[in-house]
Amino acid sequence: MIHQTAQDTMQKAGLFFLTEEDASGQGRLLVNDRNWKTTAQNVAPGAVVDCDTKILLTAQKIDG
Repeated sequence: MIHQTAQDTMQKAGLFFLTEEDASGQGRLLVNDRNWKTTAQNVAPGAVVDCDTKILLTAQKIDG
């Protein structure tokens, strides 16, 4: 899923404590979220969590 879409989806569900990291381990900043694809998160998709749960999204840069 495009990283921006993943963030928008979570925010629509009331989840705003979102953090992100570069899946490559290079420590790049996700400046333009539409150029990244979310590849993992630390909470299972569809899991019910409190709105103050910190969620880590891992993303991979889309080449091209």
